[in-house]
Amino acid sequence: MFRHRLSRQRVVRLLAGAAASALVVLPLAPAATAAEYRGELSSARSATPAAAEATDQAADQVLTWTADASVSRYASAPATATAGAATIVFENSAATGNNIGMSHTLTFDTSTPGYNHDITLDILANPFDENGGRYEAEVVLTPGKYRYFCAIPGHSTMVGELVVTEDPGEDTTAPVVTADVAGQQDADGAYIGSATVSLTAEDAGSGVASVEYSLDGGTYVPYGEPVVLDEPGMYMLEYRATDNAGNVSEPEMAHVTVVPSDGEDTTAPTVTPEVTGELDDNGAYVGTATVNLRAVDAGSGVASVEYALDGGEYAPYTDPVVVDTVGEHTVAYRATDNAGNVSAPGSATFTVVEPSQEDTTPPSVTAEVTGEQDADGTYVGSATVSLLAEDAGTGVKSVEYNLDGAGYKAYTAPVVVDVTGPHTLTYRATDNSGNVSQPGKVDLVVVGGADPPDTTQPIASAQVDGEQDDEGFYIDSATITINARDGESGVAFIEYALDDFIFREYTGPIVVTAGGAHELGYRATDNAGNVTRTGTLRFSIAREGIDACPVSDERPTVIMGDVDSKVANVDTGNGCTIADLIDADGQWVSHWAFVRHVTQVADQLRADGVITETKRVKLINVAKRSDVGR
Repeated sequence: MFRHRLSRQRVVRLLAGAAASALVVLPLAPAATAAEYRGELSSARSATPAAAEATDQAADQVLTWTADASVSRYASAPATATAGAATIVFENSAATGNNIGMSHTLTFDTSTPGYNHDITLDILANPFDENGGRYEAEVVLTPGKYRYFCAIPGHSTMVGELVVTEDPGEDTTAPVVTADVAGQQDADGAYIGSATVSLTAEDAGSGVASVEYSLDGGTYVPYGEPVVLDEPGMYMLEYRATDNAGNVSEPEMAHVTVVPSDGEDTTAPTVTPEVTGELDDNGAYVGTATVNLRAVDAGSGVASVEYALDGGEYAPYTDPVVVDTVGEHTVAYRATDNAGNVSAPGSATFTVVEPSQEDTTPPSVTAEVTGEQDADGTYVGSATVSLLAEDAGTGVKSVEYNLDGAGYKAYTAPVVVDVTGPHTLTYRATDNSGNVSQPGKVDLVVVGGADPPDTTQPIASAQVDGEQDDEGFYIDSATITINARDGESGVAFIEYALDDFIFREYTGPIVVTAGGAHELGYRATDNAGNVTRTGTLRFSIAREGIDACPVSDERPTVIMGDVDSKVANVDTGNGCTIADLIDADGQWVSHWAFVRHVTQVADQLRADGVITETKRVKLINVAKRSDVGR
């Protein structure tokens, strides 16, 4: 073997039969000095051209290492690559930060067990050599791991790994988009005067092609710079991204409230309509349509909301408007705040048609990968894969996943992948009619990290205590206790919101005495800034002689969002129907939170003998199929 210095031109490959080998170089003796190393290379330089073929060929990918004046690490280095041809660039120059003329090598390990040994590359570079410290080499990478290091004595901590995976082929993974809201906030979390929303998109496959956003349900527009919201009110900013392979991310939503900086309320409320129900191919609602009106006012607060159906007189809006008459309909609406500001009238027009049935469509399944990523898109320490299956027909029966070919398993919670290296997770879902989705797939790479930061959310839980009647209602009062724990940076604070969207700091047990149904949202934040997903706790208080549900949902069947369960909506006691307990029209933080709630209600109703086992299963399946909380 012999060692040689690479020229600025690309170094040709040495081929032996059908196997492609890399550069052949001499190992550096441990006691050699940098000067001896340069002399050895100089003496071998004349032999190099005769050993290489003059078939300079461009590689598919370029992998760049740089060095500077440090002897403890490379200034930059790739962590992953794709199997096949590659151009390796090593630069140790003034341009990369080496301003003292220090030599470094890029040497590939050919002896340590557990690594690939098919590349014998050994490059010495100095800012003042004939190439200015920059060299290139053509190699062929094979799947696995390569270890590289600096062979100059005293530089032993300059070492790293390159993980090489098979060519993933077609990019089928959508980009990941995150939103950051900045601005001065008040005690309730509202932004004073203005808020600025910045969007960031990443794609480890073909790269991000575009980012779009929609404000308050409007048309999507391209995102070019941070969005400034400087009018008082509540905003819903929806965003998504598309990669160069045409994959589009699932829309995400940022809710922002802006309040006046001077405290004077001259802004009318904002009313947002939502029409839900099962849609046919023409966009008409099958059987029924439900109109939900949501009014918000960041100043003095909403005083009243009114609606008018099909040109009739305005009436107070207290519950969702259910329309089950076949034909076209228009619901007009307006709201007034406590300062007397009245919103401009709005309207929602839709069509109701006769229902039809038969489910031959398999469920749809989407995957979301989360975790800390480095500059190359690999996940540091671990990656978490969450699966969401939906079926608009008979409902989802099961979801399964297969990690690295180990066989399909039932999916019950997000899958945490924390083993270093490349991984493939495939997934599928089956509905209650036996339709099975086509398998989906996500590819990811996990790399180890020393002293990783705390990126784990705290764990928060809440419970209700108090005397209950036979129907599960709390008598006269209920006490809520919230707990949180965090094994890394520790819990910073806990918050809760009772029967509204305003979060307050939790300092001790909360006693609720108001009769009727209640909803408590809770969350915790740790000292690293990680926040739990908002949990939801629902309970009802029965006061002696008082109807626990004075404004009751008395529709004949239990309807959840866009799906009619066909289960009779009977009174369960204390004036509350099954629909009252399920509360499908409440403000749910997520679809799965709603499904868990319905499961608990259905299990209790079955245990109390209010419903049969068949109806229990039907209520749970309808909750999974519904659009509540999405």
